[in-house]
Amino acid sequence: MQPVRTRFAPSPTGYLHLGGLRTALYTYLLARKYNGSFILRIEDTDQEREVPGAIDLIYQSMHLAGLTYDEGPDIGGNFGPYIQSQRKDTYLPYALQLVESGHAYPCFCTKEELDARREAATQKGETWKYDKKCLHLDKEEAKKRMAAGESYVIRQNIPATGVAGFDDVLYGHVEVPCDTLDDNVLIKADGLPTYNFANVIDDHLMQISHVTRGTEYLSSAPKYNLLYTALGWTPPTYIHLPVVMKDATRKLSKRYGDPSFEDLLAMGYLKDAVINFIALLGWSPGNDREFFTLDELVEAFDENNLNKSPAIFNMDKLTWFNFEYIRQLPFEEYLKLATPWFDKALGGLNIDYRRLGELMQGRTEVFNRVPDMVAFLKEMPEYDLELYTHKKMKTTPETSLEALRFIKPTLEGIGDWQETAIHDALMGAIAEAGRKNGAVLWPLRIALSGLASTPGGAVEIAYLLGKEETLKRVDAAIARLQA
Repeated sequence: MQPVRTRFAPSPTGYLHLGGLRTALYTYLLARKYNGSFILRIEDTDQEREVPGAIDLIYQSMHLAGLTYDEGPDIGGNFGPYIQSQRKDTYLPYALQLVESGHAYPCFCTKEELDARREAATQKGETWKYDKKCLHLDKEEAKKRMAAGESYVIRQNIPATGVAGFDDVLYGHVEVPCDTLDDNVLIKADGLPTYNFANVIDDHLMQISHVTRGTEYLSSAPKYNLLYTALGWTPPTYIHLPVVMKDATRKLSKRYGDPSFEDLLAMGYLKDAVINFIALLGWSPGNDREFFTLDELVEAFDENNLNKSPAIFNMDKLTWFNFEYIRQLPFEEYLKLATPWFDKALGGLNIDYRRLGELMQGRTEVFNRVPDMVAFLKEMPEYDLELYTHKKMKTTPETSLEALRFIKPTLEGIGDWQETAIHDALMGAIAEAGRKNGAVLWPLRIALSGLASTPGGAVEIAYLLGKEETLKRVDAAIARLQA
């Protein structure tokens, strides 16, 4: 059996989008499942679209995702270079071999000529494809024009009749009539190969056994197989993955503001949660299990359980995944991750972050939401006095005013401002007065936070605020309620 060698071959056009991340993940899982090799290759033949620094971003993304590759531009390997522009001299000899065998031909048509013929076809209501005009040029004459430096491209010579097809793990055998296929360009006028040609040559030379890519390449695969046949090579096993959709109407796309992998990490989504969630966009383990480490994904992955249907990227579901992952973090790790977000809202305050972390871990869905959740500790927010009304606690603004006046002396009398001491003093005073806990603690919570939902209750908030700030806020609340 041929050793399994897979490749992830992104174009350096910016941050790694989530569809690309999923392709990289499945390609990685496939290689690891069969104890094969996972290769990173950069396909930069479209120089106009390349974004400066994007190759480094790809390395960074792969590293952050934990998708370690065995060969690549930055680590080397036996089949390099792994950046296509550095392999420029590799492709032309194969294209010329195809010209000699009649499976390709030089084309000297200018852009203006092609545009005019395309427009004429459109005027007639016809679908334009290249009309093979240059196929009929005398071969020797064509060679002279090429040698003289005239601008040309090399086109694939698609048969005029018959069918072209390929086999796919998800789609089975796919065939299309040859007369529906265009004679696409293999070598551009600048001497660089097109993606359609370079990926075939590189996959063969790098001994790639499985090609995992999006369904947008389904229509091109028959042409790739014609090239493999013309060159006398065996095609790889194809796995065309379903599209990742934002919703039922459009693909997930950075162009529309959808987040990249790095965007999600910057927002405070955990890498492991994102990888786990992405894995389930188009693949099922065959049971109801949802949570996997990367190693567990390798063990569970089966390419035959991939789905042909488009997958919907549900941000709410990702957030739920993230919440579950955060909840399971060892506390010290949670505190380390949460601290910069606490600093963002509370920088400069003497706040017990450890206690705040204990109160926040079970409430944190995404870390970038943390600052808003704890900002009340630094500055009392504006709030409506109707917050003092609570049916279950049987409180109103009027009863709350009386409760705060009642409890204020108890707060003033606490010497050692520790959470246990605050709790015992408040509960003792409430019990001694024969009052209900909620009738006092609810107004106190609102007075201290201005929020109906907080990390911790009145006792915990009072401890975090400190005695001076607690009494200051109680005084302010009493003043507002009696105004």
